Order: sequence, then structure tokens, then C-alpha cells
Amino acid sequence: MKTFHIVKKWYEAKACLLGFMVLLSNTSGLLSQAPPPVPTPQQLAWHDTEFYLFFHFGPNTFTNVEWGHGTEPEDVFNPSALDCDQWCRVAKQAGARGVIITAKHHDGFCLWPSKFSTHTVRESKWRNGKGDVIRELSDACRRNGLLFGVYLSPWDRNHPQYGTPAYNDVYVQTMTELLTSYGDLFEIWWDGANGEGPNGKKQVYDFHRFERVAAQLQPNAVIFSDIGPGCRWVGNERGLILSETNWCMLDTAGFQRGLGAPSNDTLNRGNENGALWLPAECDVSIRPGWFYHAEEDNKVKSPETLWNIYLQSVGRGANLILNVPPDRRGRIHEQDSLALMAFGEKCRKAFAHNLAKGKKVWTPHRVCAFTPKKYRSFVLDGDRSTFEKITSPNKSVVIDLGKKKKFNTLLVREAISQGQAVQSFSIEVPDGKGWREIARSSTIGARKILQFPEVKARQIRIRILASKREAALSEVEVYQVEEVR
Repeated sequence: MKTFHIVKKWYEAKACLLGFMVLLSNTSGLLSQAPPPVPTPQQLAWHDTEFYLFFHFGPNTFTNVEWGHGTEPEDVFNPSALDCDQWCRVAKQAGARGVIITAKHHDGFCLWPSKFSTHTVRESKWRNGKGDVIRELSDACRRNGLLFGVYLSPWDRNHPQYGTPAYNDVYVQTMTELLTSYGDLFEIWWDGANGEGPNGKKQVYDFHRFERVAAQLQPNAVIFSDIGPGCRWVGNERGLILSETNWCMLDTAGFQRGLGAPSNDTLNRGNENGALWLPAECDVSIRPGWFYHAEEDNKVKSPETLWNIYLQSVGRGANLILNVPPDRRGRIHEQDSLALMAFGEKCRKAFAHNLAKGKKVWTPHRVCAFTPKKYRSFVLDGDRSTFEKITSPNKSVVIDLGKKKKFNTLLVREAISQGQAVQSFSIEVPDGKGWREIARSSTIGARKILQFPEVKARQIRIRILASKREAALSEVEVYQVEEVR
């Protein structure tokens, strides 16, 4: 017996030494590489929001157009029963964690009484010229525990100084007013539209200045545009990552917002070796249009369609912003509300019971282990800030569910605080002879949700097939979801 313990100790020491040598060899190669792009604390918080609503609201709601001309009389804006708390209740029922509103769209109409425009709610009959939609919504968000963000179009088809150098000053003044009057923002939304103003001229935007001012006034807000600097457009308005691949990095040198942006395919996939951390945000409307149109009341996306969009956006590592346009009353229409409530309930049921919660992980990747053991792993602790490095030759982690269970959905998160590394991975279960692959995908990033035909197994192996460097996983969750589509 004593001899056995001596031999055991010798093998343990040898395994540890070999493991150290492998680690040292790998490290020597890594030392020559530049550190990977990683998210800022603000971007990490943004990744955690995952899903939020967009509210397109303004004169277009009442004129039944998508892009106003800027010549609409202010009195056209007159919601009969504005209720921003109702907007927030619908958002929460849908599972959204925040909202963003079109504070000023291309028509130049300001939903707050701006000092730098004469085309605002102040000039309308609504609330006798004393109303402020941004105030009402930002207050409602705080009451309902939602994050708040604003869309502020640089294009202004109403302002007389648009198309002149002075307009950049006007825009900065307008932005400063908006960003300092309504509390903390989680996102600031810019698009690249750049058409003619009332004088027939186009504007040369000073976006570098805009970025500096926005970052100074709202340091915790992530700025959206084609090329960031906080998050990027996904390249389509269908709300989808079109393939399994989604890199959170992008190269922006030489590109501009709007017509000078990277190709839509590049925006959709990102750049595997991009220099900047610029994750994708997927935008889509619950209706065919972005503003409310009564003729679209019977064209609201179904809960099943919203679920599939969710799987192909949030489930592929992006954030999802779903547009839900308030109607002419200033309320979310009943058809939209019903679809969102059903969608929210579907999501809650789908992710209500994590079969891997509180379970243990085997240690085939721990080079110093004499024999594999089970232990409580960081990938099952429910904390996205902790992670497990996958270092073994077979680069895998094996989850033990305790007994055989049925499941058809797996959610895995990469430790993006360390950057994004995984290029491909597989999900496997025992088949009596070894391991059988049940699903395979490419990148992971902030999260990857994989669905597959139902299996029944006690153990699940996640195997890293290819990685730019040592992979690090932060969370793995296992679910049995009804009616997989």
C-alpha cells in the first residue's frame, strides 16, 4: 500500500510538471502576440442588457409616413392619451431591460421643448405646449426599473442652419441639452442618414466632435452607429445575425457612417482579427414600418417569429433592439402588446429551469489531476464575471447532470472580459462507445444559444474545436424548451 502511494505521488508530480511545460510552451508563443481587443466596462454592461425596445414616435405617427419632410405643422403632433408607463409595462412584460426613443428623427421635430429649435412639442397644441415626451418617458423608466436611451438624428430637414458649418454647433448644443436633462443613459443612437436640409444642402457632420461631447456628458452610455464607437449596426433591418459567425471586433479605419460604412456582410459577421471591440446590435420592427400605421395592425409579428428573431440575434451573441411604435393615442397598440406579452412568456418559460444549475463538472482538462474528479465549476456558478479556462489537449468541459435528463437547448457564454477567441465548438453526449456530436457552431462571444433534436443524457461535453488562443468560458446553461422551431 505504501508503494502504491509513492507511485501515485510520482505520477501526480510528473503530470504537474508536464502540464507546466505545456503551459510554458503555449505562453512563450502568446507573449509575442498583441493583447486582444476587450470590451470596456460600459460595453460589458451593455452586453448584459441583451434585449430592449425602440420607440419610433413623432409627427410621422400622425402623417402616416416613415420619413417626414420637416415642413409638417407642429400641431400635427397631438397624442390623445399619452401613457409612457404603459409603454414601460409592455416592455417589462416582453422581457426588455431598457427602451430607446426617437427624441428627434430626420424631420427635425424635437419631442422635448428644445431651446435650439422652433419645431418642437412646445409649438404644438399637445399639453398646451407644456408637454415633454422625453421627460415623461425617462421618469416612467425610472419608476419601472428600465434603462433609458435616446436616438438623435444628425439629419434635420427643418433647421435653417442645416447644411452649413454652424449646424454642427447647433447639433452639439441640442445634444448637450438632451444628454444633461434626463438622467443617465445606457445608449445613444445615431444613424448615417444624410440628406438635404430646407436650403437644399447636405451637412458635413463633425462626428469626432459629437463623440467627444457625448462621451463627456454620458460616460456610461454606449454609442451606436455603423462604426460605433460603442456598438455597430448589424447590416440589415431584419434583426438577424445571418450566419452562425459573429465576431465582436471590427476594423473601422478608412470607413465612415452611412454610405462610407463597411459592407453589410462585414457588419453582420464582424472581423475575426478586428482592432476594436464593436459588438453588433440587431434592429428590427415588430411591424413592416418603423412608425405606427393603422393599416399594419394586422401585420404585427407573431410571438413565434419574435422568438426566432431572438434566437438569431441574442442567441448569436448580438443585442436585439425591437421597435414597437406607439399609436396616435400615445399608447402601444393592443395587437403589439398581445404579441409582446406572449413572446415574453415564451422566453420566461424557455429559460425558467436550468438543468445544469448547481451541478458539477468533470476535470479532464486539469493536467495535474491523477484521476478525473467532479468539482463545482465557474461555468455553472451563475456569475458571468467568473470563468473557466479550457486548457487540456482535448479542450473540453464535461457537465454532469446527476442523472439522465431530456434537453434540447444549450446556452454557452464566452468570458468576453478576456476577449473573444472561440472559432468553433461542438456539443456532445455519451453514446455507449464514446461521445456523439449533437450540435456544432462557430463563434460564441457574449452568448450562443443552440437548439437541437431532444436527447436524454446524464453528461454533456462542450469541446472547443478551434480557438485563436486559450478559450475561456463563463457560463453554460442547459434547458428543455417546448415546441422547438
